[in-house]
Amino acid sequence: MALSLYATVREAEKGDVVADEFHPASIAFRELGGVGDISVRTDIPMGRGLGYSGAVRVGGALLAAVQQDARALLSPQWCQKVLAATAGLEGHGDNVAASLLGGVVGTNGTFAANIMNNCAVEVVVWVPSVSTSTHASRTKLPSQVSLADATFNISHTALLVGALNSGDLEALAVATADRLHQDIRFAAVPESKAALDAGLSAGAICGWLSGSGPSVAMFCPVGEAARIAQSLPAQGLAKVLSIDTVGAHLL
Repeated sequence: MALSLYATVREAEKGDVVADEFHPASIAFRELGGVGDISVRTDIPMGRGLGYSGAVRVGGALLAAVQQDARALLSPQWCQKVLAATAGLEGHGDNVAASLLGGVVGTNGTFAANIMNNCAVEVVVWVPSVSTSTHASRTKLPSQVSLADATFNISHTALLVGALNSGDLEALAVATADRLHQDIRFAAVPESKAALDAGLSAGAICGWLSGSGPSVAMFCPVGEAARIAQSLPAQGLAKVLSIDTVGAHLL
């Protein structure tokens, strides 16, 4: 899901801080044939499970595409190429697909499609001061899961798509349950679990660990997000955000 936190990647101008060659935006830029130096500006915090690397990779890849074809942002072929390249660099397609297309998306890393969202909700994200390494977080997950847990998550994913499409908030609350990764990751960041519990107690419709954490995201009833944000632990920063439905675009 794309939220109202943004990254801007551009050809470096005089006075800009130039992104080094190890920056994820630079790597994606070179991967798609980009030439020259680039600069990156963003309000997405790093290492918090909010899609920093995915967003800047999409920015870098699209900048390279636009250098070669001014109409790249309107081209399905270029979008497919950017998705495949950035998903390969990320190791998964979730964040890059949302950054590219905007809104709520489903993806297998090669193809991506928007999911119709008819739920009247506001979004609150709680961002703690600690960061999490996505790679390190992945190593804590088991390589095999039980059939029961796999079936649980698959059925709840289907329910999630249906709940978003129908606007059924009661189903949405059930659909965000998880058995594959959240409990394991929450054990390493109990403050994030406490923030989620606080938000749900204050009236959030549902919540989840954002990416691999440690940030937590919640859907809130319209008009209630600011109040619920104020109820979250002071050890982190609560942000009231919106779902960005535009996705990547040229400024």
